[in-house]
Amino acid sequence: MRIHKLSISIALSTALLGLSIACSKHPSDDTIAKDIQTKVAADPDAKDSDINVAAKDGKVTLSGKVKTPAVRQKVEQIAREEPGTAGVDDQTVVQPDMTSAPQQAAQAVAPPPPAKPKPQPIIVPAGTALTVRVGQALSSKTSQTGQTFLATLAQPVSVGGRRAIPTGSTVSGTVVTAKAKGKFKGEGELSLALTSVTVKGHTYTIQTGELSSTSKGKGKRTAATTGGGAAGGALIGGLAGGGKGAGIGALVGAGAGLVGGAMTGNKQIEIPAESALSFQLSAPLTLPPPSE
Repeated sequence: MRIHKLSISIALSTALLGLSIACSKHPSDDTIAKDIQTKVAADPDAKDSDINVAAKDGKVTLSGKVKTPAVRQKVEQIAREEPGTAGVDDQTVVQPDMTSAPQQAAQAVAPPPPAKPKPQPIIVPAGTALTVRVGQALSSKTSQTGQTFLATLAQPVSVGGRRAIPTGSTVSGTVVTAKAKGKFKGEGELSLALTSVTVKGHTYTIQTGELSSTSKGKGKRTAATTGGGAAGGALIGGLAGGGKGAGIGALVGAGAGLVGGAMTGNKQIEIPAESALSFQLSAPLTLPPPSE
């Protein structure tokens, strides 16, 4: 009888000892939480997640933010596989833009890039010479006051190294005065001015000085209408602002020029077609930037 009681006592003691040993090997809640947090931080898929881990009596609670549902499952799997875990309460939230928000905030406060300097218009100053080639014959006898004529720019115009008006641009002009010379008395007069120029399809109003020439009565002519026989009657003179006797300036081209009355006879003032005349701007001309 004593032997039987002793056996029972030994068996009970052994069971209690085993239970005590087993309890001593069970990880604490703090250890479980720290291990799960460490494993989540080391996982390549879940390491960027903002996860909080708490454990009580072996039950693990997960909270925080993850990027995708797949990452959420991965974190929950890590928690469930942790030794000592009695259950998992996953309260994490999927928030895909959690990393882009700081970047968007940074972009919102970033200063705007500096604006590119606005192209400046081209201003052709007063006094600039416009050498044109007339497209029709003009004469003190056949032309009419107020008549318009067309010409083309014979030489390009540049301002500050930038091409402002290219060669071949269409130029319009007007006959300011046209008066035929009488046979025995009276003087012939022809005055011209430019009124507009067309650049890249846009027409701009311009103001120039007048080019004028007069032919006096029989046997007389003004200095403005003489140019020497070798030049075929071409006038070489400076541009004037108008008035009788003012020279037609820089007529260019072989044999082209303003022909005045001869010492005898009754010739009119004539400008053949394709003659080149030089006018000067009397007011500045503003053109848009080259890119426009």
